[in-house]
Amino acid sequence: MSVIRVGTRGSALALAQTTAVANRIAAAAGVDIEIVPITTHGDVSRESLSSLGGTGVFASALRESLLNDECDVVVHSFKDLPTDVYPGLTIGATPKRADARDVLVARDGLTLATLPEGAKVGTGSPRRAAQLREQRPDLDVVDIRGNVDTRLALVTDEKLHAVVLAAAGLSRLGLLENLATEFLELSDWPTAPGQGALAIEVRDVKPDRLLAKALAVLNHATTQATVTAERHVLARLEAGCAAPIGATAVLDDGLLFLTATVYSPDGTRRITASHAATPESHSAADLLDAAHDVADRAARELLAGGAAEFAPLTVTS
Repeated sequence: MSVIRVGTRGSALALAQTTAVANRIAAAAGVDIEIVPITTHGDVSRESLSSLGGTGVFASALRESLLNDECDVVVHSFKDLPTDVYPGLTIGATPKRADARDVLVARDGLTLATLPEGAKVGTGSPRRAAQLREQRPDLDVVDIRGNVDTRLALVTDEKLHAVVLAAAGLSRLGLLENLATEFLELSDWPTAPGQGALAIEVRDVKPDRLLAKALAVLNHATTQATVTAERHVLARLEAGCAAPIGATAVLDDGLLFLTATVYSPDGTRRITASHAATPESHSAADLLDAAHDVADRAARELLAGGAAEFAPLTVTS
C-alpha cells in the first residue's frame, strides 16, 4: 500500500480533524496520504437532527464509500456514529480524546447565568436544548443547523444571543480561546457519549501491514474504554440523537467511573446513574470488559428509575 486514502466529510471541522489524523497515519505508516471529501445527507439537509433521524445522518455516506473501496479508512466524530454494528466495517482505532466539554459562545462575553431573560440561544442538539431549559427555563431555545461558521455567524449578526458548541470542534479549528465565553463543566453539564473523540473506521478484513501498524500507533486504550462505556449506555437504551442523554466516563486511580443522565426534552425531569468498575488490568481487553460492565449497570438503573417514561427510549436486551 503506497497511498492510504482517508475519507471525510467536507466541512471545515471535518477536514481539520481528518487532516490531523491523516498526518499521524502518514508518519506511522511511512506512506503518502490522500484525503477524500465525501458529501453526506446531514451536510446538505437543513432539517433538524430529530426529523432527519438523528444518529447516522453524517456517517452513512462515508461508510458506503469505504465499503465501495473509494477510500481505505474514514474518520468520524464519535458522537455522530450510530452504536449498531455496521456490516463489513469495524472501528480500527480510537485516538486520544480531546476536551469533551461544551462551551457557550455569547455576545458581550456573557455566560449562561448572565444571559438576559428571554435570550435566544441556538443548538441543534436535543440534549443541549433540554439542559438549557433545565438550567434557564426563561431562555428561548432555538433549533439551528449548519456548520460551525454558520452557527457562529448567528451570534455575530445578532440573530441569537449565544450558541452552544463542542469545545473540541472549536479547538480543532483554532477558535476556542478567542470565542468561548464559558466552559460548561462535565459535572453539571454532561455531554454526548463520545464527544471529543474520533473514530477511525476500516473494512472488517485483515488490514494492510502498514495500515495496521498506523492504527495500532493511533489507538488510545483509555479513550477507547471511556468512549465504549458512554456509547454502550446509548446502545442499551437505543436512544440515538432523539433522546437527551449525557454521559461521562473517566479512568482514575485504577477505577473506571461512568455517570449517565437522561433528560426529558422539556428539561423538567432528569435521572442520573453513576457506577464504577475495577478493570483486572490495564490491557485493552480488560478495560473494555469493565466499560461494558459499568454501562450495563448504569443503563439498568436508568430504566429502573423510570427514564423511559419521560424520554424517547427503546429498551434493548
